[in-house]
Amino acid sequence: MARRPHIAVRMSFEERTLTVRLADIQPLKLVSEEIKRSAKYRQIAASIAEIGLVEPPVVARSRDASGKFLLLDGHLRLEVLKDSGLVEIDCLVSTEDEAFTYNKRVNRIAIIQEHRMILKAIEKGVSEARIAKALNVDVASIRRRRKLLDGICAEAVELLKEKHLTLNTFSELRKLAPIRQIEAAELMIAMNNFSNSYVRSLVVATPRGQLAAGYTPRQPKGLSDEQVALMERESASLAREFKVAEQTYGTDHLDLVLAVGYVSKLLRNGKVVGYLAKHFQELLFEFQRITESESTAA
Repeated sequence: MARRPHIAVRMSFEERTLTVRLADIQPLKLVSEEIKRSAKYRQIAASIAEIGLVEPPVVARSRDASGKFLLLDGHLRLEVLKDSGLVEIDCLVSTEDEAFTYNKRVNRIAIIQEHRMILKAIEKGVSEARIAKALNVDVASIRRRRKLLDGICAEAVELLKEKHLTLNTFSELRKLAPIRQIEAAELMIAMNNFSNSYVRSLVVATPRGQLAAGYTPRQPKGLSDEQVALMERESASLAREFKVAEQTYGTDHLDLVLAVGYVSKLLRNGKVVGYLAKHFQELLFEFQRITESESTAA
């Protein structure tokens, strides 16, 4: 059997971190005074003051000046370090100098991942008070994050583990029985809507038999029992219709792409367009509308 040719893989970063003078790092964007007053900036400053720098900034060697670097990621961290009087810092050195390319591949931490990190830190003996100080939040917030997944079934956790949700979203999910939690998670992902208001609407539209044991729903303001019952039926119907549509989506989309491609080819033929314009103007208009809307969506 013929051997496969060796394919060289170029590393995205240099093998070792490099100690760089802050004066030699050129930021690609300005950190304004307004940003410095933000909660995110204060949180980073508190974290660095409490436990030091966890994630080093990412820089690339400047093509224009030897010994100079472009800052690709870590603008807030760098500004905090400057304000603290630090002169130099260890950096990751990227082999590419495009901030867009780097940032596109960065996945910001999701709340479930944060929950697991907090649990791991507590297991290692870090106190809740120190974690709260490092994240610039109160201890009560850390306790809520620590208990984030209490009452949430494992299947729903797996579906939502990389999604950016709020603490209140999990409070709403706890009101649902496990099977309904899974359905709610699937609907949130399908609709790409992870807002707390959307989850609340799912809870309101959930039949009593699918609510968590011990949870007694309050009557929504401005809605009668008949209206709530109607919402429950419509929600169940929507979920069923969505599952049916989900099963055939791939085939339907392929059929649509092929059909649009064929119609587009027809409309590039002047004789066909002339004939349709003369005898079937409404049909020609619909063909043009379909091809235009599909190209816009693409």
